[in-house]
Amino acid sequence: PPSSQNNEQGSTLRDLLTTTAGKLRLGSTDAGIAFAPVYSTGTASGKSGRTMPNILDDIIASVVENKIPPNRAPKINVKSEIKDEPKDDKKCIQDDCSKRYSDIQYSWICDKHVLWLRDHKNSNNWKLFKECWKQGRPVLVSGMHKKMNFSLWKAESISLDFGNQQADILNCKDSIISNTNVKEFWDGFEDVSKRQKIKNGETALLKLKDWPSGEDFKAMMPARYEDLLKSLPLPEYCSPEGKLNLASHLPGFFVRPDLGPRLCSAYGVAATKDHDIGTTNLHIEVSDVVNILVYVGIAKGNGVLSKSGVLKKLEEEDLDDLLRKRLKDSSELPGALWHIYAGKDADKIREFLQKIAKEQGLEVLPEHDPIRDQSWYVNKKLRQRLFEEYGVKTCTVIQFLGDAIILPAGALHQV
Repeated sequence: PPSSQNNEQGSTLRDLLTTTAGKLRLGSTDAGIAFAPVYSTGTASGKSGRTMPNILDDIIASVVENKIPPNRAPKINVKSEIKDEPKDDKKCIQDDCSKRYSDIQYSWICDKHVLWLRDHKNSNNWKLFKECWKQGRPVLVSGMHKKMNFSLWKAESISLDFGNQQADILNCKDSIISNTNVKEFWDGFEDVSKRQKIKNGETALLKLKDWPSGEDFKAMMPARYEDLLKSLPLPEYCSPEGKLNLASHLPGFFVRPDLGPRLCSAYGVAATKDHDIGTTNLHIEVSDVVNILVYVGIAKGNGVLSKSGVLKKLEEEDLDDLLRKRLKDSSELPGALWHIYAGKDADKIREFLQKIAKEQGLEVLPEHDPIRDQSWYVNKKLRQRLFEEYGVKTCTVIQFLGDAIILPAGALHQV
């Protein structure tokens, strides 16, 4: 647009409103609206000798509901474009929404903290998801693997295609990272006898650290990238082209967060003696996260828990009744155990972990942040103490093959 008489210029309507908002003394325009008028540099007319575009007046007036007293920051109430918006979001979340969303197959798990969408094909899922997402709650969508080309995600398939690549491999037990051939990791994925051994002869718990990630993923694995994109849950939000995926629509001059995708692969704890360690320690992501379990390997070899042994271990967790029912379903394949905490509990958890560190004689430096540093996996005993001493309850979720777990930014979690 051409420069106005006060030399203010904006490249978008948003910039225009930002530069002029709040500068108006009420009554200084014919329209009585709560923004300074925007003038053109063309031939002037009227009392002020300047013109005001009527269309812009209409746009602004339609979103401003109340006049703003002088010397107060503007507060704009934008009406929702969805006419059936509930007036009380919290009440809708807590109450039974069966009448409102009778066409959606869903359940609440973890004491109504997590929404479970059971039919990934339902095109109306996003409506209920939206209500839950406003509350900053995690969402589970099951059955995503049914849309995927399963052969692409098998361990032997990835090893065959990319075994000659180099990548960082993390030993989850002692946090040692080594750069090695990817084939070594995949060879031991389901064959425990081919896994690395640590000093005492124990089998190493290894994790292939974010390989590949972001643009490397798309360039290295184009077929898998396309298979993943067409299989994303709630495409309105999760697809790069989703109309409600705000991060994908940021203007080019913004520094975008790393939205991935990235492949996270790890051995399970079934073959280790210590079941109080995790493959992903407690941490926070800076953006919303979608994690789809695309493959579950069945480890074979000496010292590995049997399937019934694994199920027994999982049943010892503080599980929702619906999750216990899924464990007994022979058609379901459990693959990952998640512990999730609300972002509002971050300070309490941070204080708790620093307290535990002091109890264990560890040095706690002022700049040390146990969550940011990802230095803790909170085991069952500590989770119980966290609840008893700080009132912070753990949300425990078992991720089965094909499950997508969607976490809002700021939610703490470990796997």
